[in-house]
Amino acid sequence: MNLKDKTILITGAASGLGAGTARMVAGAGGRPVMLDLNVEAGQALAEELGGLFLKTDVSSESEVQSALGNVQEQFGSLHGVVNCAGIAPAATTVGKRGAHPLDLFERVIRVNLIGTFNVARLGAEMMQRNEPGEDGERGVIINTASVAAYEGQVGQVAYSASKGGIVGLTLPMARDLSRFGIRVVTIAPGIFGTPMLSAMPQEVQDSLAAQVPFPARLGTPEDYAALARHIFENRMLNGETIRLDGAVRMGAR
Repeated sequence: MNLKDKTILITGAASGLGAGTARMVAGAGGRPVMLDLNVEAGQALAEELGGLFLKTDVSSESEVQSALGNVQEQFGSLHGVVNCAGIAPAATTVGKRGAHPLDLFERVIRVNLIGTFNVARLGAEMMQRNEPGEDGERGVIINTASVAAYEGQVGQVAYSASKGGIVGLTLPMARDLSRFGIRVVTIAPGIFGTPMLSAMPQEVQDSLAAQVPFPARLGTPEDYAALARHIFENRMLNGETIRLDGAVRMGAR
């Protein structure tokens, strides 16, 4: 899919991987529609890129439906979804304060996994009405997992479960949507310089970067966006999870 003049919905778009993807879409001549709960940052980015920002809770069916109705009204169609929204609180299964809080586990699953599925399913419902392009393609869905889906560390039980679920739904969703010409691909980033990581002390960031074999640095939103663009443009990429991690394999801690 050539992104020029295409409408692409991006969740978690106010910062990090989502913001990098929105900039990529705008730079490629597309129309980024940015969903996030951070109104100030989201509106500022929309003004910078000439895109559309919509305050949206990705785990809410009604809010995502409202956002897509806005897209339909303003642009007439949707061509792609990039799910970047996510949270990563840390808690062990049992710790000094007792068992892992169940409400925290449920919240992570609701935002990361259910939110991803919610936006993907409703976006696909809209995209399946598009006129088919080359090879009968009507749309592309890119989801974001993590290397924690494979090598979750201490304190990542909820986060890893949510990202493992995203990996698990990738192939069956791609098979479900193949008859509509909608592709589904997941990116599993390694250690990236997102706002969550940037809040850590510099020595911690340096230590994490040193774990990456090559290139020995933190990943950037531009690295993620470059892969996302290639996924859009390469129609043979479908039903797969791609690790974007510089060959890192996470230890227990």
